[in-house]
Amino acid sequence: MLRKLLTEGAVRQPFWRMIANRRSTTNISNAVDSMLLRSLKEHYLEISKMNPPPKVSPPSAYTIVKGALDGNGPVLNRTYGNEEINISVMRLANIIPGGGGEDDEDDINQLFLHVDVSKPGQEKSLHFLCGLYPDALGIHSVSLRTKIDDSRLLEDPYGYNGPHFGELDEKMRDALHSFIEERGVNESLFNFLQAWLYVKEHRNLMRWFKTVGGFINKNKSTKSV
Repeated sequence: MLRKLLTEGAVRQPFWRMIANRRSTTNISNAVDSMLLRSLKEHYLEISKMNPPPKVSPPSAYTIVKGALDGNGPVLNRTYGNEEINISVMRLANIIPGGGGEDDEDDINQLFLHVDVSKPGQEKSLHFLCGLYPDALGIHSVSLRTKIDDSRLLEDPYGYNGPHFGELDEKMRDALHSFIEERGVNESLFNFLQAWLYVKEHRNLMRWFKTVGGFINKNKSTKSV
C-alpha cells in the first residue's frame, strides 16, 4: 500500500519535487544508519569492558583443540591407549530452543557434551551425549556414528542409534558411566568448559557488533555516493 501511494504521488508531482523527496528519504535513511551505528558502538564498548572469568586450565590429560574458539568442532581432545577422545560442548539454550529463561540458570549450570571415542581403522565412533553439572555428569544417549574426514560426526538418519539410555538395565548404565569416567569425562571438566564457553560467546558477540557495524557503515557510504 505504501509503495502504491508513493508511486501515485510521484506521477502527479513535478520532477524537481521527486528529486527533493529522494534527498529527504536519503537523509532519513542516513540518520537511521547513524543512530544504529552509535548504538552498536556503545554496546561494543560496553561488552569490551566486561571482565573475563578467572583463567581455568583443563584437566591435565586433555589439551585444547587449536582454533576451537573460532569453530564449532571439538574443544578438548586426548588419547587413551589407542583411542582418540574428542569433547564438544554447548549450553542448554543451544540444545533446546527457549530452554532456560531470564530467571532460569539451567543454561549456565547445565552443559551438554558430545563425547566422541574413536579408534584407528574403525569406520564408526562411539558417541555419548551427556549433561554436565558442577558436581555430576549424566549420560543421555550412546550411539555409533560414522566418521568423516574433517573430524565432524555424520549421523545416519536411517540407521539404528541404539536404545534410549534409560531403557538399559542399571548394570549396563553403570558400566557405560564407568567407561567414560575412566577416560576422564566427569564433573572435573565443568569449570574449564563453563569458562571456555563464556570466552567464546563473548568473542562471538564482540565480532557480531563489529561485523554488523561494518556492514551498516559500508551501506551508508554507498548511499551517500
